[in-house]
Amino acid sequence: MELTGAQIVIETLIEQGCDLLFGYPGGQVTDLFDALYQRRDKIRFVLTAHEQGAAHAADGYARASGRVGTVMATSGPGATNLVTGIAAAYLDSVPVVAVTGNVPCDQIGRDSFQEVDILGVSMPVTKHNFIVKDIRDLAETVREAYRIAKSGRPGPVLVDIPKDVQQAKCEFTPAAAPIEPEPLRRASAHRLARAAEMIAEARKPYIYFGGGVIAGNAAAEVRALAEKIDAPMGCSLMGLSAVPSEHPLFLGMQGMHGHYAASAAEDEADLVIALGVRFSDRATGKKERFARHFNIIHIDIDGAELNKNIPAQLTVRGDLKDALIRLNEIVQPQTHPEWRARIGELRQEEAKRTAQSHAVRRNAALTHDSIIDAVAAVAPEDAVIVTDVGQHQMWTAQRYPLKTPRSFLTSGGLGAMGFGMGAAIGAYLAAGKRPVLFTGDGSFGMNLNELACAVTEQIPLTVIIMNNGVLGMVRQWQALFFDRHFSGTTLNRKTDFVKVAEGFGAQGARAETPAELAAALEKAFRCHTPFVIDAKIDTDELVLPMLPPGGSIDDIITVIR
Repeated sequence: MELTGAQIVIETLIEQGCDLLFGYPGGQVTDLFDALYQRRDKIRFVLTAHEQGAAHAADGYARASGRVGTVMATSGPGATNLVTGIAAAYLDSVPVVAVTGNVPCDQIGRDSFQEVDILGVSMPVTKHNFIVKDIRDLAETVREAYRIAKSGRPGPVLVDIPKDVQQAKCEFTPAAAPIEPEPLRRASAHRLARAAEMIAEARKPYIYFGGGVIAGNAAAEVRALAEKIDAPMGCSLMGLSAVPSEHPLFLGMQGMHGHYAASAAEDEADLVIALGVRFSDRATGKKERFARHFNIIHIDIDGAELNKNIPAQLTVRGDLKDALIRLNEIVQPQTHPEWRARIGELRQEEAKRTAQSHAVRRNAALTHDSIIDAVAAVAPEDAVIVTDVGQHQMWTAQRYPLKTPRSFLTSGGLGAMGFGMGAAIGAYLAAGKRPVLFTGDGSFGMNLNELACAVTEQIPLTVIIMNNGVLGMVRQWQALFFDRHFSGTTLNRKTDFVKVAEGFGAQGARAETPAELAAALEKAFRCHTPFVIDAKIDTDELVLPMLPPGGSIDDIITVIR
């Protein structure tokens, strides 16, 4: 059948399983939006308040569901507004397809109205990008975008379509089924056998896992390995939710703001089994000091990550789930009573240091941990926990009791303030589970306009603002490393977040005491539309522990007097 380019795009999206599209219209995508209108029975369109919010929503949809998220925007500012969201997806390995319009082919390179070289702009933050200048290539290019996005290590792909290509016509033959990802690479049997040997030789094994475990659907296999070889586990920020927080072998997040016991246990191990991680600077600290005491087995689907930041004694490239299934079959059961006893001592030391840190706090009515505990006590067990970026992000990562994979969404690699609102919207529309957004007054101010979208879409979103009146994480660095030179981090804003919420058609409440917080939470979790809680905390609350930049476990800060 003969269709316009715009119709071909929409038909191909439907064919690839896209039933939800986030975005914002504009001049160079009016043909695409007209074709979308014609097929509104097959694709639900969600209009966000800003293209960045749309990109984060597509990202949140993908993280919560494991499927490809899709976003569409016009040329020029519409396309550039997507870039932060695309970069967040890229650095956290999230499968997203972004479709942008562009000026007609004969106007490209002539400084036309709303013309930007979005391929050049987005190239460093996409797995691949395309510009389609021939309508005959359009359907296959969109299919290829989906294939690339979900193959191997997932990531975002951008397809740029000039307006004249959208308006041209040609024959379209639909595919029988969504395009399959590339076959997963299988790990070498020889290397897995060597890994089993190294594990058998270890007396103090430690498993360090990251977001690759969630992306690879390998959470159950990681737990099985830990239990079989009696190894404690720690994770990166992106690995949170893969293992239930209460698992007896799980020590929590490690690294710059990780749990003391997790970071210390890794340092004392003789073998670290690294699964789906990239050994970022936040996880390792001073690289020359990091692996002083242990050997490393590093398993990852992406060969570029092996030996990139930290050299490993054994690298294994392959699909993580398949590799762990096969490794679990050949590794011998082990027990390490002395190592277990040492882990118990490290847990006790962590509890002692935490108590010391709490003892020097100011006498604040609400603290970050009391807020998180109060939310966890009343939130649905299957709630999706979302954060923005800053102190609240680290506090939530340290403390919230997570139970199932894909229940914790955060911007780990890019650290994009303002990520949370869009991601929470996308997560709910993907999974239908009530989202809870932990944010700060700084981060919330970045994209609070997405309350408009959340209200329109009737998202039962609970927003917890940990309001300390400052840009807390940067201020913490200024306090600890810049002689308390608080430059640019004191907000001094008069924003009334409750009135802001009400102005958008949401509900809100202010909480300065535990009783006020409890009452606000009761209302929030009975509400079927967005509810914003402005919770006041002390300006000087810090995220501890903290490894100083370029420091190591030897330099860990657990208390400030």
